[in-house]
Amino acid sequence: MKILVTGGAGFIGSAVVRLAIARGHSIVNVDTLTYAACLENVASVGNAPGYAFEKADIRDRAAMDRILAAHDPDAVMHLAAESHVDRSIDGPSDFIETNVNGTFTLLEATRAFWQAKGRPADFRFHHISTDEVFGSLGPTGKFTEDTPYDPRSPYSASKAASDHLVRAWHETYGLPVVLTNCSNNYGPFHFPEKLIPVVILNALAGKPIPVYGKGENVRDWLYVEDHADALLTVLEKGPVGRSYNIGGENEARNIDIVRTICALLDEMQPAGAPHDRLITFVTDRPGHDLRYAIDPTRIRTELGWRPSVTLEEGLRRTVRWYLDNEAWWRPLQARQGVGQRLGVKA
Repeated sequence: MKILVTGGAGFIGSAVVRLAIARGHSIVNVDTLTYAACLENVASVGNAPGYAFEKADIRDRAAMDRILAAHDPDAVMHLAAESHVDRSIDGPSDFIETNVNGTFTLLEATRAFWQAKGRPADFRFHHISTDEVFGSLGPTGKFTEDTPYDPRSPYSASKAASDHLVRAWHETYGLPVVLTNCSNNYGPFHFPEKLIPVVILNALAGKPIPVYGKGENVRDWLYVEDHADALLTVLEKGPVGRSYNIGGENEARNIDIVRTICALLDEMQPAGAPHDRLITFVTDRPGHDLRYAIDPTRIRTELGWRPSVTLEEGLRRTVRWYLDNEAWWRPLQARQGVGQRLGVKA
């Protein structure tokens, strides 16, 4: 299968690209290379015979038309997005431009391409989204595919809008789509502004490890390579128009994640004193959702998929990867906004 992947130089997109190439698919990686993208993420497959890269913005209709016509993909996997909640608080317009307008442009280009090919039934447009569109849970309950949308941040609102556009293009125009909403991802190549890489890199540098509020916010953690496997499973097996929630079945409080990472660093790279001495509680993020949790019953029962990496094993692999790959993360720390506290302007 030839798959056009948008955002394939990003964290999740690059995991999809690497896995898809390993499984014999051909990939067209479309990325505009914004601050969070990194071609080193796909360097291991950059010379593969089935790999092609196109530097282009999904908001550029002419570029999308050209790329679709030139490469003639069998499917589009749409991962390109602005995704950092704190940045969305400071600058929501970028999120509307990319996540809403970009998705609209890509949908229109894909629809025109698909119609020109005679509306093949086996074509797929796979839209990748987040569990944050469902809002915040209390101490109990889990998100299902039927949970009403209730986004709370500019980021999650923009992703909710993109989800609605994709469903509308399916219902109105018949575009053969599948959708997925995932929980928090972590693992190798995670851009160093999200919680887990921030904890690792601040601890290694002996800097304060910032924890929002009391650290009691709960997330369901999904190892990124498991997520890539799930996404390819949905693309290959998911019925048209169906959506799937993808979770790691690994709920944990933020403070427990932080303490686990500190303990792993104490073991792997001792600093003469426990790394958890660096934990510093800071003012919470505005509108910080308390808890996310996914009920993965649908993807497990319909498609036979479930995560293979436990949280304990995934965190160990992740810490080890960052210890072994300073040449990857060190240059990224100089990029705009990295290492600064964002999202406090509300």
